[in-house]
Amino acid sequence: MKPADRTDALSRPARTDAHCEVRGRRIRLLVLFLGLSALASASTAGPMTFHRAPPETDGMVNPYADPPSVLAGKGLYSENCAACHGRNAEGSGNIPALAHGAVQAASDGAVFWFITKGSRTNAMPSWARLPEKQRWQIVAYVKTLKDAPQAIHTAAALPDWPAAPGDRLDGNAPPAPFSDFRYQAPGRHHRITVEDLPSPFATAAASNAARIVPRPAGVLPLAPSGFKVNLYAEGLDTPRVIRRAPNGDIFVAESGAGRIRVYRGITAAGTPARTDIFADKLNRPYGIDFYPPGPDPQWLYVADTDAVRRFAYRNGDLVSTGKPVRLIDLPHGGGHWTRDLRFSPDGKSLFVAIGSASNVDDPDDNPDERDRARIMEFNPDGSNPRVYASGIRNPSGLAIDPQSGRLWCTVNERDGLGDNLVPDYVTTVREGGFYGWPWWYLGAHQDPRHAGKHPELKEAVTVPDVLIQPHNASLQIAFYEGGQFPEQYRGDIFATEHGSWNRSIRTGYEVIRIPLHGTGKPDGGYEDFVTGFVLPDGRVWGRPVGVTTASDGALLITDDGSNAIWRVAYTGN
Repeated sequence: MKPADRTDALSRPARTDAHCEVRGRRIRLLVLFLGLSALASASTAGPMTFHRAPPETDGMVNPYADPPSVLAGKGLYSENCAACHGRNAEGSGNIPALAHGAVQAASDGAVFWFITKGSRTNAMPSWARLPEKQRWQIVAYVKTLKDAPQAIHTAAALPDWPAAPGDRLDGNAPPAPFSDFRYQAPGRHHRITVEDLPSPFATAAASNAARIVPRPAGVLPLAPSGFKVNLYAEGLDTPRVIRRAPNGDIFVAESGAGRIRVYRGITAAGTPARTDIFADKLNRPYGIDFYPPGPDPQWLYVADTDAVRRFAYRNGDLVSTGKPVRLIDLPHGGGHWTRDLRFSPDGKSLFVAIGSASNVDDPDDNPDERDRARIMEFNPDGSNPRVYASGIRNPSGLAIDPQSGRLWCTVNERDGLGDNLVPDYVTTVREGGFYGWPWWYLGAHQDPRHAGKHPELKEAVTVPDVLIQPHNASLQIAFYEGGQFPEQYRGDIFATEHGSWNRSIRTGYEVIRIPLHGTGKPDGGYEDFVTGFVLPDGRVWGRPVGVTTASDGALLITDDGSNAIWRVAYTGN
């Protein structure tokens, strides 16, 4: 491919609209070509080894696979690995499960090699500092976990864990405009720009995943003055996406249990009047939407991690009345498993978000990244697949602006470049837009792990609308469509920040508000809205995931840390 023209911008002739349109078409074709090239190389390449482990590692035999070594490996795993990969090796977010998938399919030698070597592209530290015997013992223990339960660890699942040591609380304040949980407070404003970005590796990559502890008695999330937070529902199994049906019912994806739950009505105490299971036996359901858009849907669409399914639905249905139809097979496997979906306001397009299989693996030579890190567009019946936007590492949440009809998403950016790189973001999604992953980020910033790759794309990278704290793990967004909150909140965006796992001092674990100032456009800033999920000593009891506006105008927030749903109402007091 011909490199981009590097002539100084000041010497270039002014671009007309026609020039811009031609250039835009060229860039869209280029991005499409790259995707097709990756597809072609994937289809012709031979089988890939586990993280490119040398073939000779398959012949290595674990010399410490006896029961005493397995027991020792369990303790070593708990001390060194569980904070990120989970107590039962179940993984979390983009941290892969070790009890399932690629690790269990790999040879002992390949796993030992990867533990020893580590990987910057996957934000995996090298554990070469551990004696060789201990690394083999960890491998021996992990291999005994095959097909262990996939439950995401919660307070209820950890009764015998020792008290978490808490977070680092004595570090210096991060350089402005960056922040962490110590400086969160409802109503506090933040604004990050591309000019604020530090150099890669200005700080070391960290590993600081939260161990969830029980919510202390009397502790509730914090909201701005005039708002009241109450416990809407509890006892769920990994509640994730939450959406309101046209008739006012509340649908929740319980990803851990593989089911869709429905809530109806509300009591004087602010809790549901009734709950039912709409559908179960699903494969980590996440995205939910109703079709056709409007007051009288005929179908409920659900995105599992590997497929989009359609259920017959009429307003008021609390239980599905027939078997779902599998409409679309989705890329799946390692990495990000969440799949959100939304319909365009005219009902002609179905958007499906598909996160990457890794941190920053290069799709040019990694078949695992085929058809990943993008937003796809389909006809409502699943036909005519096309790439709507690409280079988006993990577009975990999708939303449609009810005023303009434009598609928005919230994105988990890459890890391993330091505490303050790379900011997560919330943005409108431009058709044909390229957002940089994995070669570039936030405009013309090249990832040093892919230095020199694809210089022709440098000027093609779209800069997102709102940058938020790096490693926040921003998961879901919703436009406020109710009439209960004060007028200045009307039409604003609320986004859930699940919380960091690889920042030296925690960030996220909150719900933020992005003011649109009645114009439909952000100014790049956001503010803390609901906080308090992290205790003063750094321990975590809650992790926000989904958000929606209830029919009475209250905000509902799912929390897969305490397996609950929170209701935020405006009281004016």
